[in-house]
Amino acid sequence: MIRKAAVAGSFYPGDQEGLIDFFANIGLSAAETRLKARAVVVPHAGYPYSGRLAGQVYSTVELPRLFVILCPNHTGLGAPLGIMSEGAWETPLGQAAIDPDLATAMKERYQLLEESPQAHRNEHSLEVQLPFLQHLLGNDFRFVPVCIGRGSYNPLLSFGIALGETLRDWPEPVLVISSSDMNHFESADTTLRKDDMAIGRILELDSQGLYEVVTREGITMCGYGPTIVALEASIVLGATKGVLIGHTHSGVVTGDNLRVVGYAGIALC
Repeated sequence: MIRKAAVAGSFYPGDQEGLIDFFANIGLSAAETRLKARAVVVPHAGYPYSGRLAGQVYSTVELPRLFVILCPNHTGLGAPLGIMSEGAWETPLGQAAIDPDLATAMKERYQLLEESPQAHRNEHSLEVQLPFLQHLLGNDFRFVPVCIGRGSYNPLLSFGIALGETLRDWPEPVLVISSSDMNHFESADTTLRKDDMAIGRILELDSQGLYEVVTREGITMCGYGPTIVALEASIVLGATKGVLIGHTHSGVVTGDNLRVVGYAGIALC
C-alpha cells in the first residue's frame, strides 16, 4: 500500500524543486557534532511557520536509519492508536518505506495498537516530518507510523513503556519522533508562558507532570499524547535529560502576536 501525500502543496512545497529550495534556504544539513538522542519532539505546522525549527532539530541529533514517528490525530478518523505495518509513504522526494518487522513487534508487545490506514490518510502531522528525513538521508531509511487519538494518561504511559522495551531489544538503533505543536491560538505572551510550563516538564522527563499541567492549565498542545509516549520510551532507553533546541511561535513570521501557535524542538538524551 502506498500512502499518497495529502498535504504537499499546502503545508510544504508540492514539488521536489520547491522542497530542495526550502531546505537550502534554511540551511538544512548535518551538524559536525550531533546529540545522541533517544527521542525528539518536532513541530509540524506549515513549513513557513515551523520548518526552520524542525530543520534545526533534525540537524542537531544523530539520525539512524530507523524511526518510530508518533503523531496526534487531528482528523478524528481511524483507531485511537492507529499503526500502519506495511507499504510506503509518498512525498515529492520519493517513497519512504515502513518497516514491517518493527511494526509487528510493536503490535505484539502492545496489543491496543490497531492497524488503521484511515487514521493516517489525511493526517498532516506525520507526513510533514518525512521530507526532512528524505533530504538528509535520501530514502535509505525505514519508519513505523503511529497516529495517537487516545487522550487519557494510563494507555499512553503503558504504550510508552512497551515501545521502549521493544526498541531496547531491537538489533539496530531507532529514534522516536514525537510530532507536536505547542499552545494554540492565544496571544504570544500567553502561549510562551503556557509553553514554558509544558516544556519544563518535558525537559525533566516527567510525563505525568506534562499530562497534569496540560490538563490543569488548558495548554492546547496537540501532540501531548505522542510526547508522553516518547518520554516514557526514552526513559526505558536510558535518557536522563531533555535538551531544548528551540522555542518560537507563528507570530514571529506573521507579525500577528494576538493569536499564535507555539513551536518547540526538544531532544531527549
